[in-house]
Amino acid sequence: MAKSYIEFEVSKEVSDKALEAVRLARQKGSVKKGVNEVTKSVERGIASLVLIASDVEPEEVVMHLPALCKQKNVPFVYIPTKMEIGNAVGINVPCASVSIEKAAEGEHVMKDVIARLTGKAPAASKPAASQPAAGAAPQQKKKEPKKEQQPKKEQPKPAQQEAPKQ
Repeated sequence: MAKSYIEFEVSKEVSDKALEAVRLARQKGSVKKGVNEVTKSVERGIASLVLIASDVEPEEVVMHLPALCKQKNVPFVYIPTKMEIGNAVGINVPCASVSIEKAAEGEHVMKDVIARLTGKAPAASKPAASQPAAGAAPQQKKKEPKKEQQPKKEQPKPAQQEAPKQ
């Protein structure tokens, strides 16, 4: 039975490339493993690519990640098994999700994966995190900073009455 959180199919070639990007990024870059760490990375806006396992039980564990990635315009890809993600990130146990924060040597591989997901050629001048995932929501306008409020005019203080001398 297909999982409810899986929104699109990913080819074996794309998932292999994504796993290779994780392998390269873990050597000299920065990766976060586990659902909680990945969620924080995406919420803080520092994730460049998120990998989500397709065989997570219960599926509620990772169900929020695709929606969060879309909201934050972070590309994401589904990987067939948790064990593949665990091996790619260098641990001997299954891992439900991983995010690449700094790709370092794997930058070109990561950009290739993102380009395949979005159907666009990789752009050399744009950072990878600014390219939306397949089906991602359009980028939102940045909020303009609040205008500085005018300082309130000081009202004259009422004169203090002297205490009667006794």
